Amino acid sequence: IQELLRVMRTIDDRIVHELNTTIPTASFVGKVDAGQTCKELYQSLMDAHTSRDRIIKNCIAQTSSVVKTLREEREKAQDDVALLKQLRKEQTKLKLMQSELNVEEVVNDRSWKVLS
Repeated sequence: IQELLRVMRTIDDRIVHELNTTIPTASFVGKVDAGQTCKELYQSLMDAHTSRDRIIKNCIAQTSSVVKTLREEREKAQDDVALLKQLRKEQTKLKLMQSELNVEEVVNDRSWKVLS
């Protein structure tokens, strides 16, 4: 999932470059519709943020469900070491996904500031 998010964040990572290549300079103002170009960039940024947010929240929901199930199983089988390891692994994965939400917020804020 982290690799997928990294790839999906390329628009945010290259926002300054995108602005420099899409907003016309004074000599090209008449040839390019800057307003339309900005709207398209805004929409693509909005779409990217929405899809990443949806993916992260979906992963959190799925992992939370797995953690809940493993906890219930752990209550029944206290001595099962393999089950405990699996539970810890899923809990770590859940914490990672929750931290990705925080990272996403920072990335989004930075991109909107640059775009503004």
